[in-house]
Amino acid sequence: MRSIATPDFPLKLTNYLGFTEKDWIELLEECGAKRFHASQIMKWIHHRFIKDFSEMSDIGKEFRDYLVEKGTLLEPKVRAEFVSKDGTRKWLIQSFSGSLFELVYIPEQDRGTLCVSSQVGCVLDCDFCSTGKQGFSNNLTSAEIVGQIRIAIRKLSEIYPRRKRNVTNVVFMGMGEPLLNLDNILPALDLIRSDLGYGISKRKVTVSTAGIVPAIKSLAENADVSLAVSLHAPNDELRDQLMPVNKKYPLADLLEACREYAKKFSDKRPIFVEYTLLKGINDNFDNAKELCSILRDLPCKINLIPFNSFPGSAFKQPSSRRVREFQSILVEKGYSVTVRTTRGSDIQAACGQLVGRVSDRTNRQAKYGEISLVNEKYFK
Repeated sequence: MRSIATPDFPLKLTNYLGFTEKDWIELLEECGAKRFHASQIMKWIHHRFIKDFSEMSDIGKEFRDYLVEKGTLLEPKVRAEFVSKDGTRKWLIQSFSGSLFELVYIPEQDRGTLCVSSQVGCVLDCDFCSTGKQGFSNNLTSAEIVGQIRIAIRKLSEIYPRRKRNVTNVVFMGMGEPLLNLDNILPALDLIRSDLGYGISKRKVTVSTAGIVPAIKSLAENADVSLAVSLHAPNDELRDQLMPVNKKYPLADLLEACREYAKKFSDKRPIFVEYTLLKGINDNFDNAKELCSILRDLPCKINLIPFNSFPGSAFKQPSSRRVREFQSILVEKGYSVTVRTTRGSDIQAACGQLVGRVSDRTNRQAKYGEISLVNEKYFK
């Protein structure tokens, strides 16, 4: 069972927010209870957002007392909220470790995208990303990840009471590298997609990675979701400089893993290729042509992201004209290309700007292969 220890709950308790249907069935069978209670319990937790087991009126008191004794329904706490002039919202949330991470909501006319975090900070230290410069504290638990969904849905229902569904898309593009936290990401993905959880379509759930190659295969074997890859350079020499992870998992290996991922699912979902445009670094015409070349046999959609500045960064955003010219070269070669509109930059909520507040930065230079040894079982 997934457990937590916090100042509020000093003993190790099971946090049932991260329990999947399979987890509940196993627990019910251990207690001699009926399996069908799993669906009842999950609806109370994820549809009605209860905070106390006593509210589950159709569950026997004896079993409710057992749950109270053994565990909790503990969400991470919201410490601050910021609202952009364009409607984007950012919540600063305190993890069970005490450090702060960020959750972002991007409203649009026909959808609402929730950008969730998977770690407090990030160990990958990509040059152009503010999150990596904060250092790394710890992985978020599945309960902390699911807690972000609960927090957002409840708050947004008050802000947009007339909308039938405020969160239509969930992207793991917040703080951290999701594929270095598979033990907690996988149950969270299960709950996000399950009808007993949050019922979000598999095509509208996206996990983004900087390129942890062994874990891409594991994700394909354990979850049916869309994959986004942070590429940001069309060759190993440049990517080594911008993204240290490339030295361990070079482009050839990464792109082969992406091709295999795309083959795994029958509905021909494309891989989303994220490419941050940095003025004078990776935005020239040769870079565009080289990008076309390396992606030629990969079913993909390309998202161009004009760099979003943050304090202390020497990188700059290219001109709108350069962005359009770069895009045109890709389009002429037959690629589907969008330029991501910058949202929430006035509250530091845009792509690459999330920082949180890491209370323990001692892990910043840790090797990503050592972050969470429990993940090694997925990397065979």
